[in-house]
Amino acid sequence: MSRAVDAVVLDIEGTTSSTGFVVDVLYPYARERFAALIAERSGEPEVARALDQVRAELDEPDADPARIVRVLNAWLDEDRKATPLKTLQGVLWAEGFARGELVSHFYADVVPALRRWHAAGAALYVYSSGSVAAQRAWFGHSAEGDLRALVSGWYDTENAGPKQEPGSFRTIAADTGISPDRLLFLSDRVGELDAARAAGWRAVGVRRPGEPYYEQGVQDHPEAGTFEDISGVGSGA
Repeated sequence: MSRAVDAVVLDIEGTTSSTGFVVDVLYPYARERFAALIAERSGEPEVARALDQVRAELDEPDADPARIVRVLNAWLDEDRKATPLKTLQGVLWAEGFARGELVSHFYADVVPALRRWHAAGAALYVYSSGSVAAQRAWFGHSAEGDLRALVSGWYDTENAGPKQEPGSFRTIAADTGISPDRLLFLSDRVGELDAARAAGWRAVGVRRPGEPYYEQGVQDHPEAGTFEDISGVGSGA
């Protein structure tokens, strides 16, 4: 990059962390616990709101817990980025991390780069289809300790919008107060990179072997194989 950026906004799956860990560890963890969560805690505001959102999306205002569990599991099978699914997953994952049943995955190049960029004065943000609760739990329970102090803000499909729409990136830029051309988005998905660029951001595609979108490539976006390949971040760049 020709000029330093002031902030980096991070995707998680396929970018900072292995999609395989999410699919093979976190999805089954949630699947096994949806029924109990709904049966025991449907009165909690966050859970109740998510259940209402499921019913609204189905246009089935009277959908019972068994129906909702079936739908959540079907959405999991589709890897659907549905906000209520991500909310309920986030509730369960946050508790699993807090109990020590889960430890998040980061690629080896990621945490040193985040610490280096933070020390250089760059602000770091997360924008993931996973809920803010799940993001905070993820960064709070890594194998290298609690990383949340490195992150200045958290965005998901509920507080920012869908990740393949430019308007979501405009929302984030307005919220951070940082000029779009000083924001760098890192993701493995071309549609997300396109949306960021359409909003005036800079974007770099992260391609890691074994990830679902590796073979697709990043089309006409700059490409990085690891975070070590990314320069020009922060005042110390």
